[in-house]
Amino acid sequence: MFPSRSNTNAREWVLSYARSPHTNGVIQTDLIESGETLPEGLIYEPAFLGEDEECLLLEAIQSLPFKEAEYREWHAKRRIVSYGGRYDFTHHALNEAPPIPDFLRALRARMAGWAGISAATIHHAVIAEYRPGTQLGWHRDVPDFEQVLGVSLGGHARMRLRAYPPKRGARAARVLELAPRSAYCFRGPARWNWQHAISPTKELRYSITFRTLRSGGAAS
Repeated sequence: MFPSRSNTNAREWVLSYARSPHTNGVIQTDLIESGETLPEGLIYEPAFLGEDEECLLLEAIQSLPFKEAEYREWHAKRRIVSYGGRYDFTHHALNEAPPIPDFLRALRARMAGWAGISAATIHHAVIAEYRPGTQLGWHRDVPDFEQVLGVSLGGHARMRLRAYPPKRGARAARVLELAPRSAYCFRGPARWNWQHAISPTKELRYSITFRTLRSGGAAS
């Protein structure tokens, strides 16, 4: 089951946020080039969660110990909490982190079923906070992981995609508008042959990302 409603003030904030005008309706896939489709291996579900499920997850997230993500010598504006492993970008190693908590287990099982994999194969999770103006630069997920599954909570986000390796000066070839309560999965060609980025957010947003390990298990 999803987390209990233990914090009245947090729940009131979450309910007011979820019912605010920015969450009304669902934004469907928006592609830059007319007639284009999403990259092979990228799956998107615009209404994966209900409003009550989103509220309960947002409520549980409020008390987490977020810290700025570290990338070698600099700290990002994006704040995260890691479970099952914490990637060290300086030494390119997957270090230990607390296990996936109980309040994420139901979501993990549901997303695994949606993606057609076993929940037991998902050992890693990251919850990220995107305050207004926060972005995520061009990247592929680190090679320690295989499938990448995410859910978007709170605010909207624009995901840009381009082929990998990119040509010099290459811009986004596809754009996917991530609606609140939507889910997405990167596998196969989309996972390895494409990069993605998140444009600066216009409103507070959270993401929950689950990852499976590649064959062989641990980071090299």
